[in-house]
Formats: sequence, structure tokens, C-alpha cells
Amino acid sequence: MGFGNGIMRIGRVELRVLDLEKSASYYKNVIGLEEVGRSQGRVYLKAWDEYDHHSLILKQADYAGLEHFAFKVKNEAVLNELEKKIEQFGCDTSRISYGTRMAEGQAVRFVLPTGHNVELYYEIERIGTKTGTLNPHPWPLDTRGIAPHRLDHVLLTGDDLKTVTRFFMEVLGFQQSEKITTVDGEELVGSFLFTTNKAHDLAFIKGPDSKLHHVAFYVESVHDVFRAADILTMNNVPTEVTPTRHGITRGQTVYFFDPSGNRNEAFASGYITYEDFPTITWTEDKIGQGIFYHRRELVESFGKALT
Repeated sequence: MGFGNGIMRIGRVELRVLDLEKSASYYKNVIGLEEVGRSQGRVYLKAWDEYDHHSLILKQADYAGLEHFAFKVKNEAVLNELEKKIEQFGCDTSRISYGTRMAEGQAVRFVLPTGHNVELYYEIERIGTKTGTLNPHPWPLDTRGIAPHRLDHVLLTGDDLKTVTRFFMEVLGFQQSEKITTVDGEELVGSFLFTTNKAHDLAFIKGPDSKLHHVAFYVESVHDVFRAADILTMNNVPTEVTPTRHGITRGQTVYFFDPSGNRNEAFASGYITYEDFPTITWTEDKIGQGIFYHRRELVESFGKALT
């Protein structure tokens, strides 16, 4: 659970896609998610190790990108309390009513200083996993594709990283695991934030407001990252960066693109954070090494391919 803030984890991402059928096929067969339902131009999916009804919603749209992402909170009292704090900070909020989307209860929606839509919710149908909770096997035999354990994090771009970082830390009680600054330390160009024991639950890098950089799915080991890269090549999926290590978070990674151009990541390992975790600083002159530890330089598309 979050550090006394009642926020448990990142719970879902809704992505805009250009071709719903093609995208659903990709997320089911290449990523290896399970389709759990459909409603009004949307497909709902979950990873095999997730208990709630869905963690990814694909929405038919004219342009790609992030429709919203959401954090699951403990209960209604937490939802109401955080809603007040968000309003006091000056963010626009609204209520999403019951049944707006499949298997979901009510939610509080608000707009970040970077222009992204975020929701907080506590009600969602729990459908469990194929392995169950009684004497379970470690994984189900019928997995497909990359078969990640769960949705892990999102990385977004925005202009005012100082304000959005302050919002998550002061209002929602997140902590900053890592930051990227200009060499003089004056400007913030990257901010990695957590509310669980993960290296990051979401992150921001300097760029245009309201844009998605990537959605990451968690796999267990560097072997699974390599296997993911093999699956991408077998399926002719555009791969941006072949398996490598991050300096930031220490995770192992491969980046690639869904049929609409939304960037995905298969992310493994990474360190564990605690409430007393100190913020690690990277300076902009070492950003290449921070992001791609082995090649020590960014690929051009990494900062430009946004949806």
C-alpha cells in the first residue's frame, strides 16, 4: 500500500487506438493479455497475474495516445479525501458515474498540470486468475506471447515537471525515487515517482504536455526480456531498442510499438523502494547512460516518438 495515502497501485490504462480489431489482436497475441469484455468501441484486457477485471482498455479513436490512467485506492473515504485535496491544489475534477465503463464503479477524474487525465477509484469487479488462490501453480499453462505478470507503469511527457512532481508528492503522497536535472541542478527534466515498493509507478520526462511516452508491462527476468524481443521479431513488431539495462531504476528493458504507434515496454527487475528511500539524481549530460546504460546514448526516436 502507499505510504499512508490510501493509494494501492496503478490499476489501469486506457489507450486510444486507430484500429480496434488489429490492436486487440496485438495485445492478446503478442503482449499476451486476456480479453475479458467489450463495450461501446472498447476492448478490456488483463494480464494473467492480475485479479481485477481489467488493467488495459483499448478505445477506438482517430488518433493514438493515452485517454486516461488510474490508481486504485483503498475505499470510498480515501477517494473523497483525495478528491478534496486535488481540488484544493487547483486541478479540475469530475465524477465518473457507475457503469460508464465495464465492471467499474465510480471514479474521480482530474487533469494534471501536464494535461493528462487521471482517475482514482476503489470499485472494480474482481474476477481472479486462472492459477487461483488455493495451492496455485506458479503460472498458467495457456499463456500466449510475452505474457507479462501485470501492468507496471506509465511514462508521460510534460513541460512543468516541478509542479506535477509537487502535485504527486504533496497531494497524493508519492515519493520521488529518481530525478534527472540539468547539469547545474536548476531545472528538472525527468521525475520518477512511486507509491508502492516499485522503482516507479509513473514517471515524467520533459516534453510536450498531454503526451504518452510508453506503457510498461512487468516480466520477471532478463531472460523474459530477451524472450519478449524474440516474440517481437517473430511477429514483425517495430522494435525501438533491443534488450538492455536502464541505469535509472536498474531495470532490464525492451521498447517497441503497438499497431497505432503507442510505445510499449517489457520491463524486468528494478530495485525495491521503501518509505525512507533517498532520491537518486542523474544529470542531463549522463542521460544516455541513465536510460540506456550499455549504449550510453539515446536513440533519436526515444524523445520524438510520442502519442
